[in-house]
Amino acid sequence: MPPRSARPADKFDGEDYPAYTMGRAAEMLGATPAFLRALGEHRLITPLRSEGGHRRYSRYQLRIAGRARELVDAGTPIEAACRIIILEDQVEEAQRINEELRSQSKLPA
Repeated sequence: MPPRSARPADKFDGEDYPAYTMGRAAEMLGATPAFLRALGEHRLITPLRSEGGHRRYSRYQLRIAGRARELVDAGTPIEAACRIIILEDQVEEAQRINEELRSQSKLPA
């Protein structure tokens, strides 16, 4: 049997593989296609497109959309929810880079 990573089906297991149609993604989130389009308009997620031009979403994108849905359901306007998630992601990345630089230079925390 070939190694697991060599199997063609493994790409479907990837977090970034665009496996879900807009309708299926909306159903999974308990949202509408318009909600997903709005997330794209606010640049929170950018779905990939099929050869026919249809939006396709990955599991990673659905997790982000789910977080946005939680914020919107709690009363946060969609524009603000998208901005919050983008800023949280930027802070997390900055913290990761800081930690990496600290470990490289061995500076005290």
